[in-house]
Amino acid sequence: MKTISIVTLILAIALCCNCTFSATQGISGTGTVPDTLDRILVNQVGYLPNSVKIALLRVKTLTFNVVDINSGKVVFTGNPGPFKYWDQSGDSVCTADFSSVTTPGKYSICIDDKSVCSYSFEIGEGVYSDIAKASLKAFYLNRSGMEITKEFGGKWARPAGHPDTLVFVHSSAASANRPEGFKIFSPGGWYDAGDYNKYIVNSGISTYTLLLFCQVYPEYCKNFKVNIPERSNSTPDVMDELLYNLRWMLTMQDPDDGGVYHKLTNKKFSDFSMPDKANDARYVVSKSTAASLDFAATMAMASRVFAKSETPELKELGKTCLGAAKKAYTWAKANPAIYFKNPPDISTGAYDDTDVQDEFLWAATELGLAENNLALIPEKGLAKQETRVPSWGNSGMTGILSLSLSIDPKVSEYKAEAQKRVLAFADKLVDKSENSPYKVSLDFFNWGSNSDVANQAIIKLLAYKISKDKKYLASIQGDVDYLLGRNATGYCFVTGFGGKQVMNIHHRPSGADGVTEPCPGFLAGGPNTVVLSDCPEITRSKFPAKSYADALCSYSTNEVAINWNAPLFFLLGAMDSFKK
Repeated sequence: MKTISIVTLILAIALCCNCTFSATQGISGTGTVPDTLDRILVNQVGYLPNSVKIALLRVKTLTFNVVDINSGKVVFTGNPGPFKYWDQSGDSVCTADFSSVTTPGKYSICIDDKSVCSYSFEIGEGVYSDIAKASLKAFYLNRSGMEITKEFGGKWARPAGHPDTLVFVHSSAASANRPEGFKIFSPGGWYDAGDYNKYIVNSGISTYTLLLFCQVYPEYCKNFKVNIPERSNSTPDVMDELLYNLRWMLTMQDPDDGGVYHKLTNKKFSDFSMPDKANDARYVVSKSTAASLDFAATMAMASRVFAKSETPELKELGKTCLGAAKKAYTWAKANPAIYFKNPPDISTGAYDDTDVQDEFLWAATELGLAENNLALIPEKGLAKQETRVPSWGNSGMTGILSLSLSIDPKVSEYKAEAQKRVLAFADKLVDKSENSPYKVSLDFFNWGSNSDVANQAIIKLLAYKISKDKKYLASIQGDVDYLLGRNATGYCFVTGFGGKQVMNIHHRPSGADGVTEPCPGFLAGGPNTVVLSDCPEITRSKFPAKSYADALCSYSTNEVAINWNAPLFFLLGAMDSFKK
């Protein structure tokens, strides 16, 4: 009763005094009752001035108002569209289009004479700058083997953990020159997700995505500054961050035969303790065809990007990467069906894949582009490749993306076909978003569904780069809006941002550091119904778009992962690059 009376008193004071509360306090608008029932769904971060701006309403109303937070004035009144039912969420919503509001400022969407208002949002040119920086800096906060100091980590500072200067070769990875128990040096890299292990398969697609961003937005990268230890050197900060992981990846290749270890891991997942307290022995486990091909593709891509660098060190590193890529590809060709399976004494993430034709396509394409060797590019493989969102388990589409952006005249025919595939896929995604009640292309909910939204946006961003057709921009904006609050759960899925914030991510440092707020800039995995039993005391919705729990135990919906943050940064960085 005491808590209820205090809340009631606060609301009464707010209504009487017409006070303004920040969205992070859970109350938005001017002197209004907070929309705790998510009746108004809106991008809780904001919009560029000239972008499409659409909120979603779950209540019937003849009009909606856009209210200036500071003045309390109504700056726009509109009429919502018709209600539409979404079978993925089990509810109906209608659109509230306020695209004509372009004046920079902080606003809320209100209904019923301001009795209910959305969380606040901003309109302005730099609206995505901070969140783009946070989404990249999340990788820094997940660095293995490095102390996160207060200068760069603030309240999330922590001692270094897992130096990985003494890593044992597991029996599954043993070879003549590196027998079981052999000690290797494999420092650096990012913790993969909510755990403290490092996996080549997932590192490959994550590092590739950041390399692709550097290729597509080189001028933006030159001017993009993040508060990380390397900020003062001459290398762009995006490149500095991916290099921390790429250099670790190079240590995972057996120098004798070129094969690549699948993962570096403890034998089992550690408990929720800080990295420096999780001191179990570390192992490299099993070489695999998938890991070797993902490694080869990533290193070949890196060699192309580094070749354009103005830094001699990176140019030289590019040569090293290409040599490593060729050795890994040769090993994979000689060992085309070594599929990873956890040994009996290892129980950490498997990233197992028994169909590696897409990995062969990706690696061959990247090597063909890196070496200007058309003979390596498998024409039949390209024709057979399914057009789909790239992921760690389905990576063939990444080769098509790389081909679509090639500037090598020798591959003009391949490029034309790749661009045709990308544009057709993007058009299909746009059609889906235009017909979706929630104005989003996503119509399936896998584990990590939020990353699928971000990766779909990347397809559209590349289609926009290829065609310069502005028809893609509204759909891209819809993907941003979904991730930042205009979704069936009402959460802004990026930690540290929005009015309805994700607070309890499945992430060991965030769960063990004693800081109330989670490490910022991470993308929560998102709703799905793949696993409904990870939090036995929480009953989740059977509708996949609503089946989400902001709880540490919900590894299936609330974990974080590098392959989810990489496309998030790509999307947010691209949006930030559109500012004038």
